[in-house]
Order: sequence, then structure tokens, then C-alpha cells
Amino acid sequence: MNAPTYTVPTFPSAREPGRPFDPPAELLDARQHGPISRYTFPGGKAGWLITGYDLARSVLADSRFSSRKELMRYHPTIDYGDIEVPPAPPGEFVLMDDPQHSRYRKPLMGKFTVRRMRLLTERVEQITAERLDAMEQAGPPADLVTAFAKPIPAIVICELLGVPYQDRDSFQSNVESFMNGETSDEDLMAAYTATQDYLARLVADKRANPTDDVLSDLTDTDLTDEELRGVSLILLAAGLDTTANMLALGTFALLRNPAQLAALRADPDLAGQAVEELLRYLSVAKTFMRVALEDVEVGGRTVEAGSPVILSLHTANRDPERFTDPHALDLGRRYSGHLAFGHGIHQCLGQQLARVEMKVAFTALVNRFPTLRLAIPADEVALRPELADIYGVKSLPVTWDA
Repeated sequence: MNAPTYTVPTFPSAREPGRPFDPPAELLDARQHGPISRYTFPGGKAGWLITGYDLARSVLADSRFSSRKELMRYHPTIDYGDIEVPPAPPGEFVLMDDPQHSRYRKPLMGKFTVRRMRLLTERVEQITAERLDAMEQAGPPADLVTAFAKPIPAIVICELLGVPYQDRDSFQSNVESFMNGETSDEDLMAAYTATQDYLARLVADKRANPTDDVLSDLTDTDLTDEELRGVSLILLAAGLDTTANMLALGTFALLRNPAQLAALRADPDLAGQAVEELLRYLSVAKTFMRVALEDVEVGGRTVEAGSPVILSLHTANRDPERFTDPHALDLGRRYSGHLAFGHGIHQCLGQQLARVEMKVAFTALVNRFPTLRLAIPADEVALRPELADIYGVKSLPVTWDA
């Protein structure tokens, strides 16, 4: 095979000023040179960067590419040297391949079906209305992140898994600490350990005193306490952070696109399409990593066994060969199979729950506050660092006519 004609010189650590919703310019430039590029990881390991939609989708569905934690010895910007990475702890199935992955995922699939999530709509509507009532009573201005975007998914996922109300604030704080990309190593380990200790106590309590929640249901399976702790960590972390950042960043995007915001407010039936377009346009879970288990031909190139592969999903979701006018936010765009939830066996288990939460929350927010607007200039909105696991805003000050 001929070598690619383009090599990405450095992995971006920031987005272009004034373009908070677009992938970094270096990734968009790489996509213009073709859907797959060479990238040399810190420490000198040669790997690959995939920015094209079709190739990213094919790799995500290909069992010859692994998600196993012990193979993830490479980071786009950090040299780990000769550090040996241990396998994923029991239950943390997103960092495993089949058959271990399916052993953990299979008992969960019936808990997150489309039908079951739709049955939760009334409760999500109630939670959303309570948050909006509190915002309205407190009056403008408000930080939409703390007043709205974080509490809704936090309450929903904690109720689903049976986390007691009085524990939710501290739990959410610890989870955010090891996902925000800015926590020191010492504080990150402290937050992770505190979360693991809490989940161990929660699992033990559910075994002794089961209630009507997903975690209690899972105690009737063959999963051990240690495995249940790992499964709970994955579900809670994913359920809290990704949806919260989609709600906040999505609102920011709507406020910066007033015609699209007006269209959503005018037509409630547009909400489903609007959610899909915001997922595509923002792609907050922006990059995944895989490692080739054998030589694999991808896009006319040979990805060698052992090679790390960066999948730039936010760039793939802006691929002009897949999406017309891909850099435009168009809530009228027909759903066309974006990769915001991934693809293949690791496709997000809670995607239907996230859709329900976003559809309800965005619709209620824009209709409750028809004069909602940013309280600060757009270029002063504090963004999460590009290297955080999940992209989003740190805070979103908004105001409205009381």
C-alpha cells in the first residue's frame, strides 16, 4: 500500500477562537486531505487518525479493532512511556471486547429499550418543570449549567439506579472531577476512590434491601458485587456527564442560531429532529480510541497490528460526503445516521434515555423562557478544555425578561 500523503503534525488542544461548536481546524484540515491520516503519538508510536464518516463507522463495527483498556497505552498528547496499563476493572465493560463486553451489557439491554425510556417521559417532564420553576422563581440571571443542564440527567439516572437523594450532590461532584479534564492527578484519584467506595456501599445495600431500580434488578443476575460496582460506575458517569453537556452546549448553540431557535419554539413536532441535529452538530463525545489486533485495510491503507487509531467522531459528523452543508446547524435536517452515540457493539446503551431527556428539556426551556439570551458576550462563555473526555461549557450565564 502507498503511504498516506498527509500526516497530522500535532493533535489540537483548542478550538478556533469564536468557533466553539466546530471541531479544531487541524482536524478539519486533515479531513480535507482524506478520511485517514498518519499521526505520530508522543513517544514516537506511529498510529492513525480517522476523520471520515464511512471509515469511522466501519472501524467502530469491526471486531479487529479493540477497546481493551490494557491496549490503550497511547494518548494523543501524553507520553506514557513504558507504563503497563492493567485490564479494565470488573464491570467496566466499555473498556472490554466480546465476549466479556456482552456478558455485562446483555443484562442491561432490557432496561434501556425505546419503549421503557418513553415510559419515563412523564417523570422527565416533571423533573424538567421543577428545574424551570426554580429558575423562574429565583429570577434572572442564572447559570444554565447548574440550574438546569446538570440537575435533570443527574436526578433521572440516580433515580433509575437507586442512588438516595441525599447522596446525589456529592456523587455528581466526584464523577465530574474525574471527567472534566482539569482535575489534578491527586484529586482525580481521590474522587475516583470516593466514587468506588460509595458504589460498593450502594451495591451492598441493594442486595440487602432491594428497591424498584435498575441496580436492585441487577442483583438478581450472576454479577458479583465488584462487577455491579463497575457497571454502576459506567452507567452513572455516562448518564450524568454526556447529557448535561449536551443540554448546556446545545442551548448555547441554539442561542447563537436564533432562526433555528425560533423554528423549534414555533413547532414542537420539530423536537425529535432538533435533538438528532444537535447531537450531530456538537458531538460532545468527540473522540474514541481503538487498537488494531491484526493488519487491517482501512481506506486503502494498511493499519498495522498494534497500531493505535484515533476516531474523530465530531469531524466524521461534519463529513461533507455524508452531510449536506455539514457545518450548518439545521434543525430541519432529516436524521441521517450520525455517530454521536458511536456505532457497533459499544454504541451508547443509554442513547434512548438521552434522547427523551433532551427532547423534553429543550422544548420546555425554549417555551418557558421565550426571551432567553446569553447574559455575557458569547466569546466569554467558559468552555471545557478540548482534551476533556466530554466537550461542553463550564458555565452558561443566561438571562430573560422576568
